[in-house]
Amino acid sequence: MNLGISGNSAVVTGSSRGLGKASAAALAREDAHVVINGRHAEDVNATVEALDELGRGEVRGCVGDITNDNDVSELIETAVSAFGGVDHLVTSAGGPPEGLLGEISDEEWQAGFDLLVMSYLRVLREAAEYLQADGGGTVVDIESISVKETFGSLGLGSTVRMPTIGIGKIMARDLAPEVRVNTVLPGLYETGRFEEHVQHGVEDGKFETYEDGVENYGAAAPLDRIGDPSELGSVVAFLSSEQSSFLTGAAIPVDGGMTNSNL
Repeated sequence: MNLGISGNSAVVTGSSRGLGKASAAALAREDAHVVINGRHAEDVNATVEALDELGRGEVRGCVGDITNDNDVSELIETAVSAFGGVDHLVTSAGGPPEGLLGEISDEEWQAGFDLLVMSYLRVLREAAEYLQADGGGTVVDIESISVKETFGSLGLGSTVRMPTIGIGKIMARDLAPEVRVNTVLPGLYETGRFEEHVQHGVEDGKFETYEDGVENYGAAAPLDRIGDPSELGSVVAFLSSEQSSFLTGAAIPVDGGMTNSNL
């Protein structure tokens, strides 16, 4: 399907790996111009090189930390200088450390809030005027299904991510009608972080092999598997296109049916 975003400008935070990278790749395949972001120059440069081969759009890299105001300003300015504006913003910030809530320090709580909530607000504030220009644009925030159904070891992420859903809902009204704002709630995907988690399970004797671990986690979903990151990327690209033109303010699970929440 041609999503009609060829030549558009997109900024994707946290996109040198994982679901952010998969989302940037999906936009690049649609011939959008994409700015890649991450904290490590080696990862950013490698991602730019890989994605630049996917479509006719140009891919630029911007190394920076989205918890830093100056780095956020530089990120948006990179897109504006290179491509004349920002049509699509995709926000991805990874995840905070795992652990039981009672074992998480005050510093980790603050860092988690800064990473997941304040970084979203920072990037939105910086990009808003450009997103509203020239007929408007889109925002897609990548969070986690854990905001709907908590998981024991993901207590910090489950708790801290909750405000982002409210922010998305409010900004969908505040920036309307020019800008549509949606949130995707991914379940389990075979990202580097997931691979590390399963490998630790193998080392601890929970699983005999990596493949056993993947199968075990996939069995929790009605589709009987975990997701490929490209599947999440396809949803992000759809939400960034006119094919989803009447969809805003939504928080959409993309989890293979894994969660049991009614809402």
